[in-house]
Order: sequence, then C-alpha cells, then structure tokens
Amino acid sequence: MKYYTGIGSRKTPKSIKKLMWQMAIHLSKCGYILRSGGAQGADQAFEAGCNYVQGMKEIYLPWPKFENSQSLFIVKENGPAYKIAEQYHPYWHNLSQGAKKLQARNSHQVLGQDLKTLSDFVICYTKDGKGTGGTGQALRIAEAYDIPIFDCGNYKNLEELKEEYRNFLQNVKKWKPRAFQFLAEFGLLRYIVPK
Repeated sequence: MKYYTGIGSRKTPKSIKKLMWQMAIHLSKCGYILRSGGAQGADQAFEAGCNYVQGMKEIYLPWPKFENSQSLFIVKENGPAYKIAEQYHPYWHNLSQGAKKLQARNSHQVLGQDLKTLSDFVICYTKDGKGTGGTGQALRIAEAYDIPIFDCGNYKNLEELKEEYRNFLQNVKKWKPRAFQFLAEFGLLRYIVPK
C-alpha cells in the first residue's frame, strides 16, 4: 500500500485548493491512499479530489461527525496517538481536551491507524510555508520520522509551486515511475519527460 498525507490550513487560498483537488485525483489514480483530517480548507480539497475518482482514503477525526464527516477513523481518547502528539507539541499541557484530540489526530494522519505505517510524503499548505497551526504539529511529526514534506505555502505563484512540486516528486525516494504519468496529465512534467 502507498500512502500520502494531504493536509493544511483552513485558510488555504482557493487557487491552491483547486490544485490540491487535482493532485488528489491523480494520486488516487496512481494507487495512493489519502490520509487527512476532514477540516475545512486543504483537508477537504484533498478529500474532494479523492472522492471524485472514488479513491481510497483514511480521514482521521478527533471526534465522531467532525465537520459532518462520516469517517469511522476516530482518535482513541488517551491512546498512543496522544503520547506521540505530546512528544511533538511544544505547549501540550496548555491545550484543552478538544485541542488535544485535534493534535492527536495529526499523529494518525502521518503515521497511519497503527502509528507504524508511515506516509510516503506530505503535501500541505501553511501560510508563507511557516508550518503553523495544527498542520505544524503534523509536520513536526513528519520531520521526526524523515518523511518528505511539500508545503505549497512556500511559493510566490502557481507556476513556481508547480515547478517545485514536480522537483519534489522527482526526489521522493520511494516514488514509483507510474506517478510521473499524472504529472504530465496536468502540466507539471514539462521539463522531465521529452515530448
């Protein structure tokens, strides 16, 4: 099985959400399983793309019906995901119970239901690529486990973003050759594969 984590800010710009929708469609076609968290913004953009082609997904929720999601992947209260979240959150003891559930959910988004099956890579959006908010928690976990991260917030415009995304995918160690096919489909592989 191949997994990727698709997450980000609730305030992800519309143009980037559209691109995330496209990414999710094509990653699903390449056999990747989406891991996300059901929140508004980037999470729901990835999930919508995955749903569009009936792709496989694991949507981790802090509690049942979060954001009206029907997902059954609910974080177990005070379970092992909490211990991982506590390890990587700088202000864990200041968080409310609800906030702790949200942060524990991030553990599963990156490490899977068993917390041992790592995502192959993370695609996300944080404002100015600063890794803030709940997404920042997931990124700290990914960094600790040496999981490659592509933050769409690092780029000035869509053309630069697309070019760097293409480079990112080229350099992901576990990447399968078939994935390059989807890049060509929406104009991201112009300089890798000769026409």
